[in-house]
Amino acid sequence: MKKAIILALVFYISVCITSNLSAQNPTKKPSIAVLNIDTKGLPLDPNQMSNLVRVSLEKLDRFEVMDRYEVINIIEKSNLNVANCYGKSCLVELGKSLKADYMYTGSAELIGQTILLTFKLINVQTDAVELTEVMEFLNLPLELPAMTESTIFKMFKKPVNQELLTRLTKKFDYENSINNPNKTYLNLQGARFGYAVVVGHMAERMRASSEFGGYEANPTLFQFGYQFEKQYLNEGKFQALFEFLPMISGIEQEMFIPSFTFLNGFRNNVSGWEIAIGPSFGFSRMASRVNIDGNFYSEEQIKKSTILSNRVTAENLKYQEVMDRDGETSIATALVIAFGKSFKSGKLNIPLNVWTTIPTKDGFRVGVSLGYNAKR
Repeated sequence: MKKAIILALVFYISVCITSNLSAQNPTKKPSIAVLNIDTKGLPLDPNQMSNLVRVSLEKLDRFEVMDRYEVINIIEKSNLNVANCYGKSCLVELGKSLKADYMYTGSAELIGQTILLTFKLINVQTDAVELTEVMEFLNLPLELPAMTESTIFKMFKKPVNQELLTRLTKKFDYENSINNPNKTYLNLQGARFGYAVVVGHMAERMRASSEFGGYEANPTLFQFGYQFEKQYLNEGKFQALFEFLPMISGIEQEMFIPSFTFLNGFRNNVSGWEIAIGPSFGFSRMASRVNIDGNFYSEEQIKKSTILSNRVTAENLKYQEVMDRDGETSIATALVIAFGKSFKSGKLNIPLNVWTTIPTKDGFRVGVSLGYNAKR
């Protein structure tokens, strides 16, 4: 029993001593120093660019980043010339003077319409370049802080915001306030064509014989027109947009049906999906007719037929306004809901949309449209 107590006491004392030593000598992060990062063709000078690098290295939480004022103080006291110190041998010698474990260097350069970031991690003790990372970005100088952080995080295998990275690197990504920083809206207008299917009472009137005011037509209509689009809000993952679509339908069936649709909706910048809703205005011929056994007779037809006239009176049948190819032209309205997705091929946008009108007593319409437009 005494032996067990003694062993437990020895173990306890050992743990206490070990914990105390660990507290007094915590694991120390390797130190790293950053001099000026060379810049060409960009609005930031080397000193400002080096500050961006220091901030990103601090976020890594892997190094003890030397304070720039401390570095400057040591350089001045040692009377070192660092004006053009970008090479490995020069940085290693300077790192030894600064007593830094690592030196971090690199460059940021505008080449054509591409910003090229090149960063290197140099081990002062081994005189070796341990890591190198090179990344190309779109010409978006205002996004240099995000570019710097993305490059450094990628170098040290830390997760990078892929959505942000796509917007900074992909020329033909869906437009947003990052890759189009100088625009408050975008113009993505273009031709549209497709088919519309008429359902309900309107379809019956289209199929009806011309004797009863019908069109003797198939209630499936080809449509073509043009979409005018204005995007008035472009932030985050979404764009708010206004669309105006003048369309002509039914030409293939010797019909001329113009319409004007106004839509307001949202588009997702990442996926290209969108939804919109708004009113549609068109023209329709309407006339008063009475329904007898499924056929619609005009007042003139009723007057000419004694049998029909007697039935109207006996059954107290009422005249109603219906579509009539010989009627008077009036304005027809509908509420449209549209869903769609835009596909991209280089600078070409290919929008595919499915839409429907809100059903009424006369029926409704559904349709699909396809178009194309180019980025401007």
